[in-house]
Parts: sequence; structure tokens; C-alpha cells
Amino acid sequence: MRFTGSYTALLTPFRYGAVDERAFQDLVAWQIAEGTAGLVPCGTTGESPTLSYAEHKRVIELTVEVARGRAVVLAGAGSNSTAEAIELTQHAQKAGADGALVLCPYYNRPTQEGLYQHFKAIHDASDIPIVIYNIPSRTAVDMSVETMTRLAQLPRILGVKDAANDLARPLRTRLAIGAEFSQLSGDDITTLAFLAQGGDGCISVTSNVAPRLCAQLHRAWANRDIAEVQRLNQTLAPLHDAMFCESSPAPVKYAASLLGKCGTEIRSPLLEASPAARDRIAAAMRRVGLIN
Repeated sequence: MRFTGSYTALLTPFRYGAVDERAFQDLVAWQIAEGTAGLVPCGTTGESPTLSYAEHKRVIELTVEVARGRAVVLAGAGSNSTAEAIELTQHAQKAGADGALVLCPYYNRPTQEGLYQHFKAIHDASDIPIVIYNIPSRTAVDMSVETMTRLAQLPRILGVKDAANDLARPLRTRLAIGAEFSQLSGDDITTLAFLAQGGDGCISVTSNVAPRLCAQLHRAWANRDIAEVQRLNQTLAPLHDAMFCESSPAPVKYAASLLGKCGTEIRSPLLEASPAARDRIAAAMRRVGLIN
């Protein structure tokens, strides 16, 4: 299986402290209608650290219910406990997800051999395709290209979401593993550079609010319409920056609220976007043409 194109790191709407299931499923349906290739529930943008296990599993089930094969569902399934990551990955498989996005263990700081054994245990305990999520800024551990190459030899470890902020990585990974190993950027603003260095797509925060534009960029890249890619890349850049002007996903939740997709409620210890951030986000959305 190949993971390519524009994927959305789905936010999780809340209403009075609970998951807003209707708003979430409406968001998923809109994403598919706008051309999003893949849906990623229960990642960082989905506030997975503050979801209970029951909520986590329910959000994945809600995504699968709406997708119905019309978009790839890559379910967040990471944990700093191998046993818990296995449980979440097995649930993603049972729920009907197309793949599991498995985070490198955070806080524990395992060695490279520890990373290998963690992912191998998850792989061996499930039958679902697995995409590694490497984000050292949040986990305090960076999976090396060498470790990733070892893991790619396992039959169901098929790709990586790379948020290492190192644009040499996709090229080195492509040379080490080959083109069959899917590489998805985890950083909106460098998506085009990542694609040019051997990447296959992006798991995007911005596409929560601009799914059509993000999908168009990836289609233009696939068609090698470089002028259109550059135009879209420049159009989206101010919005990418605004989505990270404060701790994510507060900015994108406020942006989505301006489109009527959800409320701004976010779980502690994160806070809703500040007034200054809201002004910046609204200005970026007007500049892109998403609001008047």
C-alpha cells in the first residue's frame, strides 16, 4: 500500500467537554468532498494526549464510518508504552482503518535498538500497515535513517510521517530504503521542498481549513505543473505560518470556527488562541480567500 498526497491531521471538536461527534463527522465528510486523500484521526492535532482511551477509539470509529473507502484512514495509535501502542493499533485494525500512524515513544527516550524492538512488537502483534511518526521535537528521540531502514524490511511497516525538520532526511531515506517506502511530511511550510527531496505527500494541519487548496497542490505536483505548485505554495504560506503562531491545535481550531466547522474549545493544559493570534489567523484566512 502507498500513502501519497494530501492527508489531514484531523482536529477533534469538543462541546461542553465532550467530543462533538456530529461536528467531527461533518468535518470528515467535508474533507472527503474537498479532495483530501487521507484522514489522520487521533494525532497531535487531534489532541490525542488528552483523549481517554474510549474517546480515542470512538474517534477512529467515527472516521471510518464516514470515510467508507472514499479516503484512506491512517489512525493515530502511538504511545510511550509498547503494550498500549499494541492495543491501539489492534483497535485501529478492528475498526477498519487502512493503516496505523505509530508515534516514536515519548519521554522514555529509548535507544535506537529500543525503537526497533518497540515497532517490531507492534508490527508482529497486528496485521495492519504501519507508518512511523518521527517527531523528535515532541518525543525527545529521533529515529535514525538506519533504524528506519531496518524497520522497513518488515512487511507491514510501509512509511514515515517525517517531522524532524531536516530536509536532507527524505532524500537520504529514499536512497536507503527506496521509492516504495512512503514519506509524508509533517511540516506544512516545507511540503514542497519535502516533495522535491523525494517525499510522497503531507499530513497537514492547514488542510483542516483549506483542504481543497492543499489537495490541489499535491495534484499539481503529481502532474508536474510546477508553475501551479509554486502559485499554490505561495498562496498557502501565510496560512501555514498562522496555524502555528501559538501551540497547535489552538490556531487551527479558531480558524475552523471561522468556517463554522467547530467551536474553539480545547483541552487543558492548552489554551484557546489569544486575541492577537486570532487577529493574525483571521487576516491570513482573508488573504487566502477562505473568509471575507
